[in-house]
Amino acid sequence: MSGVEQITAAFLVGLLGGVHCVAMCGGIVGTLTMGLPREIRASLVRLFPYQLAYNTGRMAGYAAAGAMMGALGTIVVAAVPVQYAQRGLYAVAGVFMILLGLYLGGWWKGLARVERLGAALWRRLEPVGRRLLPIRSPLQAVALGFIWAWIPCGLVYSVLIFAVSSGGAAPGALLMLAFGVGTLPNLLGMGTLAGAAARFSDQTWIRRFAGALVLGFGVYALWQLFVL
Repeated sequence: MSGVEQITAAFLVGLLGGVHCVAMCGGIVGTLTMGLPREIRASLVRLFPYQLAYNTGRMAGYAAAGAMMGALGTIVVAAVPVQYAQRGLYAVAGVFMILLGLYLGGWWKGLARVERLGAALWRRLEPVGRRLLPIRSPLQAVALGFIWAWIPCGLVYSVLIFAVSSGGAAPGALLMLAFGVGTLPNLLGMGTLAGAAARFSDQTWIRRFAGALVLGFGVYALWQLFVL
């Protein structure tokens, strides 16, 4: 699976996993918005920078996590004979693309179990995020977004595991950034743009088409692994 295919798949997972993103982060965005002064909440022009700042921090958090997972992949490659490490990571990429495709298509919900992996870390980070509330400046919103990027989320964690096979810290960060950009239409401006995007992505045929496409990436990756 090429880097372009990996990034495309990560973007599609973020974009078409929109309903899940709204369910997981919608309350956080609502808390951020309702905690702002009334005069800012009443003006879309003044509110938008805060929402943009929050999502910028969130995507930065994803990119940082992706860089760490990509770096972990290079450590694996260095510790294990190259031919085995590369094939192993390629297999991980293919399997998780298949699992993500099944999740997006609504055919399997097992990825929710992955959320348990981050519970211990989140117990330490969540109080830090709460201390940033109420938000009084866009810079605070960036910091809150960075913290909340680590909320236990099967969708995010699954793409992170996929990032292990990306080939390094920079590709891992880029892959997770693509995922974050895919989530933007559903979280940037929750009440208007996000609502429309979530309704669009929740249509059965859209979810199944996206799921089949991502699943196809995974099957192709495994096919290459066994053929080449």
